[in-house]
Amino acid sequence: MMQISQRLSLQQKQSPQQVLLSTLLQLPILRLEQRIKMELELNPLLELDTEIEQELEQEEVTEPEEEMEEEEEEEKAEEEEKEPELQEEEIDWETILNDENEYEVKMPKEQPEEELEYPEPAPVTLMDHLMEQLHLASLSPAEMEMGEYILWCIDESGYLSCDLNTIAETFNTSVENVEKVLKVIQHFDPVGIGARNLQECLLIQLEEQTPRNELAIRMIKECFDDFSNKRYEKIAKKLNISLEEVKRILEVISKLNPKPGEGYVSEVENIIVPDVIVTNVDGKLQIILNDWNLPRLRINESYKQLLKEKDKVSKETREYIRQRLESARWLINSIYQRRMTILRVMESIVKHQKEFFEKGKEYLKPMILKDIAQDVGLDISTVSRVTSGKYVQTDFGIFELKYFFSEKMETADGEEVSNKLIKEKIKEIIEKEDPHHPINDEEISELLRKEGFIVARRTVAKYREQMKIPVARLRRKI
Repeated sequence: MMQISQRLSLQQKQSPQQVLLSTLLQLPILRLEQRIKMELELNPLLELDTEIEQELEQEEVTEPEEEMEEEEEEEKAEEEEKEPELQEEEIDWETILNDENEYEVKMPKEQPEEELEYPEPAPVTLMDHLMEQLHLASLSPAEMEMGEYILWCIDESGYLSCDLNTIAETFNTSVENVEKVLKVIQHFDPVGIGARNLQECLLIQLEEQTPRNELAIRMIKECFDDFSNKRYEKIAKKLNISLEEVKRILEVISKLNPKPGEGYVSEVENIIVPDVIVTNVDGKLQIILNDWNLPRLRINESYKQLLKEKDKVSKETREYIRQRLESARWLINSIYQRRMTILRVMESIVKHQKEFFEKGKEYLKPMILKDIAQDVGLDISTVSRVTSGKYVQTDFGIFELKYFFSEKMETADGEEVSNKLIKEKIKEIIEKEDPHHPINDEEISELLRKEGFIVARRTVAKYREQMKIPVARLRRKI
């Protein structure tokens, strides 16, 4: 019998302006430059602004209020002719990024403009590919934000580099809720992305296959240590199968992808261009956006003039110009908002990591995305977009913005230190070991304890694996 029922559901829907801003926030400086050049080619109402001259150190951004008001008055005259559904949507930037006004970006003239070349659309990165799938997934707004954080924690090989307890603490939720979102992501393309280790990565891929190979699943679940060490006779005995059958299963497993993140364009494959420069000048830290080479944009006046000439231009043409004008404004404003957001986030990072920028890597403090998000008044997903794939040039080298985020650990004296410092210590210990008699995780834990760092053997093993350092017996040289 057919039944009729009502159901109330909450869906997250972003406006076109929010989508554009989110996209631009995620782009590093080189890919943003490509995007702007592509928009210049596609939108006839955009053109390069070569008239306004500014000094590089001023970094000024002018606010074209009078121009905006004039354009709005021109458009009001045509509102009566325009269909209701085609009316221009108001841009609520305050809701998006706590900012009020619309701006036009003006860049300094010191560097010469190169002849414009329109590149091919930028190749898709792993983050782009996963983010697109995430926004199509059936998740609540809270789960969507959690999902973006999880994607932020996936390394280039496709493995999850953050602890689930840390993620749960960041979002004030349970580990079970984090695990639920992670399971969704792990079945994105490529399957196995976001796995916490090789065993989980292989299992996810095997369980996705049709038909399921139960023996292969059992081998990875029950005999993974023997599988890793090629103890095939033991596997045959445990699973009660022949060596020939073990060989057939190994052929199935050999076709799986142990590094599902590989094969996509990496932000570090090309020359790294820092998005931000932080330098110490006479004891004062200065933050400079490295965006002088971005094309300067303005609205094409000729097309705006056409909107006034109703007798010479058809209604369809005016509508097309109006739509392109709206898109051009969104882009110009989004570039400005991106710039201000990166500055705000970087200022907060420098404030939290002041000693690092003054003295060096040894002074890195534990810090999570939530710390910066609360400080600048943005949500965690926005901060993750700002810090993903972007680099800062410091007096001590170039670092990805992600580098400054780490979990905290306590020393024997109760002092909080970054787990990145612990990883560096583990790496130093292993580099100094006798290659003929490498030390195991328990011995590393004991050496760290003598230096005042209380780190369990399992934690040492986890950090060593995250740094792609093999176990002691595999490091041994004959």
